[in-house]
Amino acid sequence: MEERMVSGGYQEDDSMELSLRPQNLAQYIGQGKTKENLRIFIEAAKMRNEPLDHVLLYGPPGLGKTTLASIIANEMNVGFRTTSGPAIERPGDLAAILSSLEAGDVLFIDEIHRLPRAVEEVLYPAMEDFCLDIVVGSGSSARSIRLDLPPFTLVGATTRAGLLSAPLRDRFGVLSRLEYYSTEDLCDIVERTADIFDVGIMKEAAVEVARRSRGTPRIANRLLKRVRDISQVKGEPSISEDTTQQALAMLQVDGAGLDHIDQKLLVAMMDQFRGGPVGLDTLAATIGEESQTIEDVYEPFLLQKGFIQRTPRGRLVTHKVYEHFNREVPGT
Repeated sequence: MEERMVSGGYQEDDSMELSLRPQNLAQYIGQGKTKENLRIFIEAAKMRNEPLDHVLLYGPPGLGKTTLASIIANEMNVGFRTTSGPAIERPGDLAAILSSLEAGDVLFIDEIHRLPRAVEEVLYPAMEDFCLDIVVGSGSSARSIRLDLPPFTLVGATTRAGLLSAPLRDRFGVLSRLEYYSTEDLCDIVERTADIFDVGIMKEAAVEVARRSRGTPRIANRLLKRVRDISQVKGEPSISEDTTQQALAMLQVDGAGLDHIDQKLLVAMMDQFRGGPVGLDTLAATIGEESQTIEDVYEPFLLQKGFIQRTPRGRLVTHKVYEHFNREVPGT
């Protein structure tokens, strides 16, 4: 699968992302409900001089889960350790991480739904009782040793909350779903990023980048970097709306945030299947993509925007697609 400018997932080009991250809740733009809840829970934990309860952050990629985890550590004035589900292959790996934590530290596990089951079972007593149960030896001489851990806060992040096991999900005291951002919030983020880059940007240009960023800050920052390049080559004192539109056209990102792959998928459904319904496997074969890729990568945004519908008989395009491509709806 080729890399897309409008993918919410982390890409190598996003290496500057760390310098763009806000350091506290006051700087964090958007996610008002989640932010307000966390502010209260953090303040209460600090008043009791206790670590914050374990937090699960879930939602599409690129919405700021890692950033929120680091902000939680900053607001609690504690250390921040980060790892990911696929990186913890054995219970011993997790034990090494947990035993190195200081009291109150925040441990962030990205893609927590990908933890191996054996590792997950070691995590249960660590989350509930702040202890590790380790088996020493083997066979008839095997014995279990319980090691006490300092109280800590686990912040788990996942894009696939449905894949979390019920026992693990139930051990989180704070569950927060991150939603796609509004154009207004994304515009604020674009202007903040431009300020960090020390480059001027006209309001209309910031709105245009925000409008095409699929509700995702990571995409907004990625698009802004490419727009900045073209504006700089043109010698503009500030990024203009005309340059922004020219740059986004070059990047093949249209006014609704659809890229060439989205358009290819929707056009195929209209031209070859009269808008559907069409089965997922048939659609995948038609556009030369994997079924899983369509379901996990392309469909979520198209569903959220109301461009396609899932039905028992297959996928359908909606009237919005015909309007977007300036076509007549078949049979009207």
